[in-house]
Amino acid sequence: MSINLVLIGRNEGDRLVQALAAAKGQAQCLVYVDSGSTDKSVSAAQAAGAIIVELDMSQPFSAARARNAGYQAAQRHNPSTFVQFIDGDCQIVPGWLAAAERKLRADPTLAVVTGWRSEMYPDASVYNAMCDVEWHRPAGPIVACGGDMMVRAEAFDQVNGFDPTVIAAEDDEFCLRLAASGWALERLPLQMTRHDAAMTNFGQWWRRAVRAGHGFAQVGDMHAGYFSTERKRVLVFGLFLPVLAVIGAAFSAVLLGLVLLLYALSYARGVRGIRSEGLPWANSLQQAWFLLISKFPNVIGMATYALRKFRNRPPEIIEYQ
Repeated sequence: MSINLVLIGRNEGDRLVQALAAAKGQAQCLVYVDSGSTDKSVSAAQAAGAIIVELDMSQPFSAARARNAGYQAAQRHNPSTFVQFIDGDCQIVPGWLAAAERKLRADPTLAVVTGWRSEMYPDASVYNAMCDVEWHRPAGPIVACGGDMMVRAEAFDQVNGFDPTVIAAEDDEFCLRLAASGWALERLPLQMTRHDAAMTNFGQWWRRAVRAGHGFAQVGDMHAGYFSTERKRVLVFGLFLPVLAVIGAAFSAVLLGLVLLLYALSYARGVRGIRSEGLPWANSLQQAWFLLISKFPNVIGMATYALRKFRNRPPEIIEYQ
């Protein structure tokens, strides 16, 4: 197996130690890219025998920039046809790399294959549980995927890798450029990675939702029509309806009641959707509530992007850990 594996991280702590242990012996070349960690991440990667890339933090950090740096280091050390990317809070599942490589070799039209990511501790918090639901996506041809993916080097080079200026949904943006260049992407019905979100408080969840909103706005701005549904929902439920609610509270009880009814209908739709994933009623009711209120931090993220663009300022990473 001649696959290169690129693992990126920043202050992942024990999660990185476990990720490195899971990756040991599964790829010919293991590269760890560190983005200014202040814990023992670099020494842990050195102990695991990984090639270390420490990013110059005088330049803006982004996961996209880290993946590009890891790819370049891996290819310099061991030129390979395929490169697997994973995050430092993930553990690669044994057997995935071989299965993904076989699929890419069998179909030269494929640029990317991904698989299923599962949450290691879904019962630790409602936020972890929500991630576990979020990761479950149907197998087959896809438009985009998350950062855990195996990529054909030829395709990666053709589109010049990830765009380092994209600070959220950079994987979506990368996939969209691959598809525009004529490449296919596919999700295999196989377990790929096990993820530890380690989200234990509301603040972490809120910042992650702000980051998602920024991704909706930035990538949607770069690729017309993409994230259009998500952006419309955020604007309706995170901005327009709250404004109408304030007006209704001041001048019209009927208008206020109509706004509340629309929120109730959206919540009910969310419950049905989550229930369709097989979750119990209690979990569905709880997660649907967070899904509903996520539109408020989402709209903050979208506004942040719009303001920075207006001021001609580069995006800044939004961390939630």
